[in-house]
Amino acid sequence: MDYDTLLKRGLDKVPKDIEGSGRFHLAKPDIEKAGARTIILNFLEIAGSLRRDPDVLFKFLLQQLATKGDLAGQRATIQGVFTQEQVARKIDLYLKMYVLCPKCGKPDTKIIHEKGLELIKCEACGEKSPAGVKTA
Repeated sequence: MDYDTLLKRGLDKVPKDIEGSGRFHLAKPDIEKAGARTIILNFLEIAGSLRRDPDVLFKFLLQQLATKGDLAGQRATIQGVFTQEQVARKIDLYLKMYVLCPKCGKPDTKIIHEKGLELIKCEACGEKSPAGVKTA
């Protein structure tokens, strides 16, 4: 068989639901309201998919929402009533500022400290850039 035939045969076997989709998946926040509090039920799952410290992500979220809260187990409890969209926008902002590589746009990064600076180091392209700067 020639290359084109083998390629077509291989592509035909790829499930259609994953074709063209990226491997990075960030779950939407699963929100539950309890009186004047908002509970993010899947907070640790979100922090895990971002590969970031849950305490740091939670602190960022509290600062952005200008409120207080606690982190216990899988859940994050925030004082105040917030919609899923409001919380998701703040997590997306964190993603753009502290996770995605500004050069290649991939999430394969880690936070490093060098010469007193907090940097994002991309494990895909090797780029080092300042953390906390919103990417495109």
